[in-house]
Amino acid sequence: MAAVWQQVLAVDARYNAYRTANFPQFRTQYIRRRSQLLRENAKGGFDPLLRRQYLRLRSQLLAQRYGPLSEQSSFRAYSNSIRSSRTTLDRMEDPARTVPRPNGRDFEDDLRAQGARGHRRSVSRGSYQLQAQMNRAAFEDKSPGSVVPTSVAEASRAMAGDTTLSENYAFAGMYHIFDQHVDEAVPKVQFANDDKSRLACCSLDGTISIFQLVPTPPAVLRVLRGHTRGVTDFAWSLSNDVIVTTSLDATMRIWATEDGKCIREIPDPDGSELLCCTFQPMNNNLTVVGNNKHNVHIMNISTGKKVKGGSSKLTGRVLSLSFDSPGRILWVGDDRGSIFSFLFDMATGKLTKAKRLLVCEGSSITSISARSWISREARDPSLLVNACVDKLLLYRVVDNEGTLQLKRTFEIQHSSNPVHSIFCPLMSFRQGACVVTGSEDMCVYFFDVERATKAIVNKLQGHSAAVLDVSFNCDESLLASSDAKGMVIIWRRGQK
Repeated sequence: MAAVWQQVLAVDARYNAYRTANFPQFRTQYIRRRSQLLRENAKGGFDPLLRRQYLRLRSQLLAQRYGPLSEQSSFRAYSNSIRSSRTTLDRMEDPARTVPRPNGRDFEDDLRAQGARGHRRSVSRGSYQLQAQMNRAAFEDKSPGSVVPTSVAEASRAMAGDTTLSENYAFAGMYHIFDQHVDEAVPKVQFANDDKSRLACCSLDGTISIFQLVPTPPAVLRVLRGHTRGVTDFAWSLSNDVIVTTSLDATMRIWATEDGKCIREIPDPDGSELLCCTFQPMNNNLTVVGNNKHNVHIMNISTGKKVKGGSSKLTGRVLSLSFDSPGRILWVGDDRGSIFSFLFDMATGKLTKAKRLLVCEGSSITSISARSWISREARDPSLLVNACVDKLLLYRVVDNEGTLQLKRTFEIQHSSNPVHSIFCPLMSFRQGACVVTGSEDMCVYFFDVERATKAIVNKLQGHSAAVLDVSFNCDESLLASSDAKGMVIIWRRGQK
C-alpha cells in the first residue's frame, strides 16, 4: 500500500512543473496537499487493487491534461530504422502542442470526457468515485500550512511502520552474489524503473548483464554483447524496454531488453571514448553523452545524429550527468573538479551553459544525482555529488539556473575510483532522509542528511574492492552494489 501511495505522489510530482506555470509557489502547496490527502485516505484501508487502478487512471488523466512525459514504449520493435517517440518529437517540432488546457476544466471533467470516448469501461465505479473525490479536494482546498510530520504525527508514523530510520535501513544479509564479471570493474548497477526485481549492470569486460532477482533463485536473463571495449555507463528507458550504453570503443549502443539485440550503434561525434550517458527525462528519444574530449552531446537515438545546438565543451573529461526531474536543467561533472549547469530547451533540444561551480581543483566529479524532494523534512531541490575529496557532498539547488549551495558533507574514502551514490527512492514518512554511497574502503554507507551528528545510519560490509555503485529497487526491499573487481552483491532489507 505504501509503495503504491509513493508512486501516486511521484506521478503528481513529475507533472508539477506544468501546473500554473505563472505561479510556481502553488506547485509545492499542491504536492503538499496531495500528500496530506493521500495519507488521510490511507487510514481508511483501501483495497490495494483499487489503489493500483487509481494510479493507472490518474496517470492517464495527467497525461491527457498536460501531455505524456514520454512515450509509453521507447521501442516496440527492432528494425532498420527506429521508431521515434511520436508525442515528444512532434511536440519539439510544434511547440504550440505543449500548451496545457485551461485550468478551468478539472479532473472530473476529464474523467467524464474519457468515459465518453469509451475508455471508462475498464474503470470500476469505486475507482471513478475515488478519483473524483480526491482530485476535487486537491483542487478546491488550497489552505496554507505545513504537512511535515512531527514526532506525534500518528498517521505518518503508522504508514511508515512506526520504525526509526536506522531500523528501516537494517539489512538481513546478502540475498545473492553475481560474479560473472570478476576481474573487471562494474562501474554501474541499476534497477529498472519502478521495478522490484529486474537489475542490470555494465562491465569493463565489454558486456552488460540483465538479471531477474524474483522469484528465486535469482538468474541472469541475458548478456548484451557487441562493444569491443569496456562499457562505462548505461541507462534504462522510462518504460524499461530499451537500454542505452556508452563505451571506451567510442560508440553508444541501443539495446532491446526483451531479446537483448542491438537495435543501433551510434559513433561518438568526436570519435572519442564515451564515459557517461543519461536519458532526457521528458523525451526518451534524446540521450546525453559525455566523452573523453571534454564534450557533452545531445544525441537523437532515432536518427543517430546529435541535436543541433545540443553540444558544449567543458574544462575536462565528462564523467557524470544528471537532469532535474522536469528535464529543464542538466548538471555535468568533469575530471577537473567542476560542475556545470545547462538549461535545456524543450522545443529545440539546445543546451545553454548557465553556471559553473568549482568543487575542488583537479578532483574528479564521479557522480551527480538530482532530487526535487528528499523527504518531508528535506524538501529543497538537492544534488548529491561524489568528488575525489574523501567526501560525499549534498548541495541545495537555489535557483532555476542550477546554482548550487553546499548543505552537508559526509566523510567517506574516495580519492581515485569512480564512486557513485543515490538518494533513497521512497520519500520517507519518518523524521530524517537517507542517501546511500559506495566507498573505497569496500563498504556501503547510509547517511541521514538531516542528522546533525553521527549521520551514519548503517554500513554494509562484504565487498573485497572499492564499491563503485549502489542501486535500490522501487520499494527499497533490495539494494544492489558493485565493486572494482566485478562483484555484484544483492542485499535484502529486513529487521535485524
